[in-house]
Amino acid sequence: MVAARGRGGGRAGVLARGRGFPGGGGSRAWRTYRADKFQLPFVPPFHGELGQSNFTHGANFAVIGATGLDLSFFLENNITSVPPFNNSLSVQLEWFQKLKPTLCSTPQECREYFKRSLFFMGEFGGNDYVFFLAAGKTVEEVVPYVPRVVQAISAGVEAVIKEGARYVVVPGQQPNGCTPIILTLYASSNSTDYEARTGCLKKHNTLTRYHNSKLLEALSQLRLKYPSVKIVYADHYKPVIDFQLTPARFAVFMMHANPGVISDAAGFSGKAGLRTCCGAGGGPYNYDLTAACGFPGVTACQDPDDYVNWDGIHLTEAAYRHIAAGWLHGPYAHPPILEAVRAPAHPAGGRERVDRTPWALGQKQPSAFSLLLNGISARFIK
Repeated sequence: MVAARGRGGGRAGVLARGRGFPGGGGSRAWRTYRADKFQLPFVPPFHGELGQSNFTHGANFAVIGATGLDLSFFLENNITSVPPFNNSLSVQLEWFQKLKPTLCSTPQECREYFKRSLFFMGEFGGNDYVFFLAAGKTVEEVVPYVPRVVQAISAGVEAVIKEGARYVVVPGQQPNGCTPIILTLYASSNSTDYEARTGCLKKHNTLTRYHNSKLLEALSQLRLKYPSVKIVYADHYKPVIDFQLTPARFAVFMMHANPGVISDAAGFSGKAGLRTCCGAGGGPYNYDLTAACGFPGVTACQDPDDYVNWDGIHLTEAAYRHIAAGWLHGPYAHPPILEAVRAPAHPAGGRERVDRTPWALGQKQPSAFSLLLNGISARFIK
């Protein structure tokens, strides 16, 4: 999750997203977009230890392979494909509690602190499904686990709301059936297993859509329970599908929808489709499981802006910048983040009050505090 805070004594905390494999990994691009667009410093890694960095401007809890479900759940269900890392969402929330005394001293001070923060929760869940599949389960056998994963995410969102959070962004899943590593691992000789328009694997995308639909239901329930909290659903699925369907015209589409928003990514074409930019030339996706990006002999493409996917797992920075802009201004967030933080707040009693956060007042924020729970670190000041 991620949180940010404004000038005039305001500080912001953020907790973030969950996954380094596969399909996630937008944290650097997201932080780069934030730093470039709003002149904000990068968020240092927390890694569960205090005293290692200056957290004046935030803390990044992101770790590779993080899950929504606890490690104990996988082990109890004989899912031995999960790495023996204790870094699930609930553990990252414990890290947050460990950091909290350095941010605020009293319950009231902490609530005021986090009330002026923008929290990111996720995305979580992708690694959970990867580990289930790696254990030999079929997509159909993974489906019953989705409500459990979503419940863990929902519980995490509610935990930060109880800490005082008023602005929470919850990303959904990317279409994993469009990810080169998934396309390679679960390749099929049956053409009907692939979507005709995108070339992505049907079943894996169906699993992603089911996760996202259940997550939307959970967020709707949280909005009813906490009407004074602005909960944003950040869509990861639709932009990646759009990249596949309208790659050459995508920059034109986005700039038409949001004039001037993504001039820094206007060169993005995505014309390479499902192929990776950095790969060893293996198969139709330029992805080789035994020669990942960074290995000897593996090279990167000359123009990453022609590609949606960077290394078979993560997207390119140009793609992530489009997604970031779509989350900030629409159409890929519900509601768009900047709209949410500027909207009037409605306390539980129902009476409208003026939102005086720095974003609502239109202030720029020269310094901010961010907390990142395994994922995308970002602070949005407009």
